[in-house]
Order: sequence, then structure tokens, then C-alpha cells
Amino acid sequence: MKSFNRIWMAAVLGTALTAAGMNAATINQRRENQQDRIAQGVKSGSLTAGQTARLETKEARLNREIRDGREDHNSHLTKAERARINRRQNKLSRQIYRAKHN
Repeated sequence: MKSFNRIWMAAVLGTALTAAGMNAATINQRRENQQDRIAQGVKSGSLTAGQTARLETKEARLNREIRDGREDHNSHLTKAERARINRRQNKLSRQIYRAKHN
């Protein structure tokens, strides 16, 4: 019975660590994707200099929030921080889309 509990606990811990790593990868991948979308908008001419500056400022502010959150918690983000960052990334994504398509 003890070995089963140890195996079960190891599986739970491994799953939790994998999920935490996936969240970090997801956040970082979205940051890169959104930066690429802004760059593509500049290249195609669908974003003006002013729109680009506003989007870049918002992106930089979000990146600082992510960095500060990780510094506060030994390179990890809390569940609440991940949720807040995800909402802000969603909002920024919509703003990028609207700026490129107006």
C-alpha cells in the first residue's frame, strides 16, 4: 500500500510540475506571437506609428508584470497571476486585431 501511495504522489507531483511548465511556455509563446503580429502589422502598413507605439507600450507593461510576478515567487506565477495575465493577453490580442483591421 505504501508503494502505491508513493507512486500516486509522484504522478500527481509530476503532473503539477508539467502543468506549471506548460503555463510558462504558453505565456511566453503568446508573448512572442503577439509581438510577431505587431511586427507583421508594421511591415504590411496596417498599423500606424501611433498604433504601434501604443501596442508596444501595453506589451511592455504586460511583460514587466510577468517578470515582477516571477521575481516575487521564485520564477513562478501564482494561479491568480496566470489568470490575470491570460485575461490581459486576451485583451491585448483583441486590441492588436482591431488596430490592424480598422
